[in-house]
Amino acid sequence: MEKIRLEILGMSYSQSQSGAYALILGEIGGKRRLPIIIGGFEAQAIAIELEKMKPARPLTHDLLKRVADAFNITVHEVIINKFFEGVFYAQLICFDGKQTIEIDSRTSDAVALAIRFKCPIYTYESIMSSAGVVVQEDKDKGTEDDQEWFSPEDEGENVFTESSDEELEQLIQKAVENEEYEKASKIRDEINRRKKSK
Repeated sequence: MEKIRLEILGMSYSQSQSGAYALILGEIGGKRRLPIIIGGFEAQAIAIELEKMKPARPLTHDLLKRVADAFNITVHEVIINKFFEGVFYAQLICFDGKQTIEIDSRTSDAVALAIRFKCPIYTYESIMSSAGVVVQEDKDKGTEDDQEWFSPEDEGENVFTESSDEELEQLIQKAVENEEYEKASKIRDEINRRKKSK
């Protein structure tokens, strides 16, 4: 199965879930983005390492890195290998000098460790095509009326069920253009739900 390499593009605060963040991974050399909702602790663990900050005491991911180093275990790559019912799953591909070991992980933890081990992050085309959102190079960010389509009140679970398929495609594009990746992921989930029910 062909792997697609990803890079961390940033994080944004979740407006609908208190203490949650949207981690944005981008396809290297492509226009697709993979928005992943993560918790506050995991967001902090990722941000601290990205910003090269040194906490007074090691965080859990730093401790795991030190233990792995002590036993000559390296993480060669992280693969986001599954997307099921709106949840991403990942694997750490580790090497202890003798054998390669695959370890299941939450995606947020896997990304936090990938940064610390300076290893690449991948996913598969099947996941990118079902869970990714496409960023168009259209510089027009939309009018104020377009922005109103995504007011904070629109964060409810079933807001998009009344929209037609064509409207959903327009809504997801506007959400991506406005860098509202969490909303784009909710619209994507509704589109995928409809595809499965057909």
